[in-house]
Amino acid sequence: MRHKVDGRLFGRPANQRKALLRGIVTALFDNQRIETTVAKAKEAKRIAERLITFGIKGDLHSKRQVLSYVTCRPTASKLFNDIAPRFQGRNGGYLRIVQTRNRLKDSAPMAILEFVDYENVKQAKGKAAKPEKTEKTEKAEKKA
Repeated sequence: MRHKVDGRLFGRPANQRKALLRGIVTALFDNQRIETTVAKAKEAKRIAERLITFGIKGDLHSKRQVLSYVTCRPTASKLFNDIAPRFQGRNGGYLRIVQTRNRLKDSAPMAILEFVDYENVKQAKGKAAKPEKTEKTEKAEKKA
């Protein structure tokens, strides 16, 4: 019986399972949105939301807890500086899982794991990425 046994094993040893979920969570913090299987997304969501809560706290112990899981320092600093402040007044539910399709080869159900404010962040990046015209580009356009 599996009473009160929590979590998915993915048919892997513990070290491989931990490395898999670390990679997924790190990619999520880097890219703000990833596509993976539904089961992996559900497990990664549990871990990522806990780490975001540590990011909101922001004290030294929280930073050490996050760095023990996300070993990439730039990603951890991105969590504390960019991601966590967006959810300052929120009591959880930072991520959403959107089921998309079945994978072609093995028919595994796929899902997109993203932050709940992903659309706002994407629009802001799109506006910021548009370069404003400088004097050189205006002169080049006049010549052409």
